[in-house]
Amino acid sequence: MRLVLTRPQDDSERSALTLRARGHAVLVAPLMRIEPVDANLRPHWGAVIVTSANAAAAIATHKVRDALIKLPVYAVGKRSADAARAAGFTDVTSAGGDLHDLMLMIAGHRPDKQAPLLYLAGEDRAGDLIGDLAVHGIAAELAVVYRAVTVPFPPELIAALQAGEVDGVLHFSRRSADNYGDGAKKAGIVAQALNVRHFCLSSQIAEPLVAAGAARIAVAKRPDEASLIALVDAAKA
Repeated sequence: MRLVLTRPQDDSERSALTLRARGHAVLVAPLMRIEPVDANLRPHWGAVIVTSANAAAAIATHKVRDALIKLPVYAVGKRSADAARAAGFTDVTSAGGDLHDLMLMIAGHRPDKQAPLLYLAGEDRAGDLIGDLAVHGIAAELAVVYRAVTVPFPPELIAALQAGEVDGVLHFSRRSADNYGDGAKKAGIVAQALNVRHFCLSSQIAEPLVAAGAARIAVAKRPDEASLIALVDAAKA
């Protein structure tokens, strides 16, 4: 299939490698770029939580990095766990799933209640992990360490959609789906942008596409990249 990835550049390039290896043609057309946020972090925490590879990467050069990397890390999945290790963390545990799986894993480990956990995250987040952990008596504090900045449709994406050279678009977040719809309006190609297959990581992510009138929407069985790619492969078959 001829597919489009609209995630930030680094994320899209990694996903593109996997998709191309499976025989798909991929256009990388980021509709967001990642910018670090200079968070004021103190070094005294019980453990670190990451739900995005971007969060781990954002603190790789932070002034308290050397203190933070000595702490245990709870990661939502393999990619965020790998990014934490790349940033220098050595004690990394992955939930291998979604936010609910992560919350259950942390609750099961029962980290030191005397020291709150540090949740490294972006400005836009799904769910309320801090609140969910509090229900289990686990204190955690949020630190925003990166933001995703919206960028307009690149000329290559506009041209491909106008020429009918796109079979499907992969949507990994609600923000990316919103950006896709808004970008299509500004580019004046709403009909072409909606009249392709849309592969979504979750039903929540699909909501703005449904509201916009997209008809061919498929949702992954689980909110992870492997399930989303399996969905694409099934559509190709």
